Amino acid sequence: HGAAELEETGTEALPRRTPAPAWIPAAKGEEGDFCLRSSDCAPGLCCARHFWSKICKPVLREGQVCTRHRRKGAHGLEIFQRCQCAEGLACRPQRELGPADTARLHTCQRH
Repeated sequence: HGAAELEETGTEALPRRTPAPAWIPAAKGEEGDFCLRSSDCAPGLCCARHFWSKICKPVLREGQVCTRHRRKGAHGLEIFQRCQCAEGLACRPQRELGPADTARLHTCQRH
C-alpha cells in the first residue's frame, strides 16, 4: 500500500515536458541561417528573402545602400531583400551630385 502511494505522488511531482518541434531553432540564427521572421535571427540581423527562401542578413549601417519602396507591399516582390537601416538611421536619397543614376540610389543616413 505504501509503495503505490509513492509511485503516484512521484509521477505527479515530475513536470510534463513537451519537446520542441525540430524546426524551431534552439538559439537565434546567425548570418546566413534560414529563418521565418526577424525574431528568429540574432541581434543586428533581420530575416530577408534570398532567392526563394529567407535567411538572416545584417541590418544596414550608415552609408550602406538601402531600398526605399514607393508602393506599400513592393518589398515582398524582391528576390534579394535588404534589411532595414539600423536604429537612428533613415533610408534617404544619396546627397552627392553626379550621374542621374546616383540620384535614385538611397543610403542609410543619420536623421
